[in-house]
Amino acid sequence: MVSQQWNWILVTVVGDEVIGVLQLTLIPGLSRSGTKRAQIEGVRVKTSARGQSVGKSLMQFALAISREHGCGLVQLTTDKRRPDAKRFYESLGFEATHEGMKLVW
Repeated sequence: MVSQQWNWILVTVVGDEVIGVLQLTLIPGLSRSGTKRAQIEGVRVKTSARGQSVGKSLMQFALAISREHGCGLVQLTTDKRRPDAKRFYESLGFEATHEGMKLVW
């Protein structure tokens, strides 16, 4: 785990090989009466390590950090073209509640 204030990179390593990673950022907010939120991004698990609970363990650790720091919600986005990822997040209790938008330049 590498961290700066309010920003963590969580890494799963087996031997000397990185098999999973995610970024967790805690964001102070104005909405929801100033609720602090956690943003999870960049969730990646090596193809050969999928189905071994690597992603689940990373996510559970990120959720524990979020709770420990008083976050009132955890948010993430996933590509609409990745139904397996959507099912994975739903299995952890996430719900598709908003339509996301982005501007890339």
